[in-house]
Amino acid sequence: MTNTSAHLQVLARSRLVATRKDGTKVFYRLSGDDVAAFVVALRDLARSRLAEVEQVVRDYFTARDALEPVRREDLVARAERGNVVILDVRPAEEFAAGHIPGALSVPLGELDATLARLPRPTEIVAYCRGPYCVLAPQAVERLRAQGYQARRLDGGLPEWRLAGLPVAAGQD
Repeated sequence: MTNTSAHLQVLARSRLVATRKDGTKVFYRLSGDDVAAFVVALRDLARSRLAEVEQVVRDYFTARDALEPVRREDLVARAERGNVVILDVRPAEEFAAGHIPGALSVPLGELDATLARLPRPTEIVAYCRGPYCVLAPQAVERLRAQGYQARRLDGGLPEWRLAGLPVAAGQD
């Protein structure tokens, strides 16, 4: 915890993250879309240079997905037609800070309690923090185990935002 705090403080002093205090807690977020683009570019560079990263992605994510992830463009079109349920499985605080318009906030820990409210005939697309976030694949596995049609979004909210797609804030 001490090392994490020290690293976050360095990032804050470098103005790569912004902070918000709430009592004794400090909440950190990337300070802008340019920083998000930098993080994504750094992640992609690391993936291209380290073969073991590609192997982990293949073993964990690709092996778990019987179906291809849903592309952003496809999700936009399907959301406009109203034939998809979009689930944001990140913590509620992250959802409130920014989410795909029309998405439902269902943190992974609350998914099982929410299943009865989800429509069965409509495909569900889950998303989280990005291509290495395990929340969406875990949600998809749980949903499929209960008989739902479910896939994950290719990427996550950072990639959605960087693609210039709309992002909503608040609890709606």
